[in-house]
Amino acid sequence: MLRRMSRTSLLLVCLCCPLVAQRHVHERSFYAGAVAGVSTLSADGRSVVTSNDAFASSYKPQNGPILNVFGGVHLNNYLSLQANYTGNRNNLTLTSIRSPASAYEQKRTSSQHSFAGDVALYFRDRRSWARPYLSVGLGVSRLKSDSGELSLVRGALSLPPDRFSSTMVTFRVAVGIDLALTRGWAFRYSFLEAIQQNPISPQLTPPGQRNLAGFQNLFGFVKTFGSTR
Repeated sequence: MLRRMSRTSLLLVCLCCPLVAQRHVHERSFYAGAVAGVSTLSADGRSVVTSNDAFASSYKPQNGPILNVFGGVHLNNYLSLQANYTGNRNNLTLTSIRSPASAYEQKRTSSQHSFAGDVALYFRDRRSWARPYLSVGLGVSRLKSDSGELSLVRGALSLPPDRFSSTMVTFRVAVGIDLALTRGWAFRYSFLEAIQQNPISPQLTPPGQRNLAGFQNLFGFVKTFGSTR
């Protein structure tokens, strides 16, 4: 009888241990971190030719710094929810030309602040050293631009306002990877593309017509609390 009980107890332990371990691996854990890097904005331009006039315009952005602070929860081994704050700055050069003798070129600054929520799908579980992921999300972004140096003014073309701003809905897609370091810390690399309405193009003469796309190369660290790695 005792032997049977011992065998039964041993069998139950053998069966329950994997279940306990599996539950531990799948339990929720929270994480937070920060990444920084380079922000790139898409350019735009337009030309219009009529029987009386010819217009051409463009804006050219420069690469600038960006910071992303985030926090989230790992729902299981493969699915996570994440909230983000992102801030970036990019200098701009706006140019418009009207044939035959009107033109301007203006230097401007721009800054953008965004709040967004993402859903991330990991392709390896939390015990893995390297965890590539894909994320998609929606957010709200506010872009503000201030005028700077006028390097060229000729004729009677209307200049953009000294300051303009706009608040837009942003769609975000990112790919990245988390590389485990120690004690719940990981190194994160992410490449993100954000698409939204363009508040810069309407300031050109003639106005541009493309959406504004932002591209972000980000490097930093993430800390998981209650990590199961």
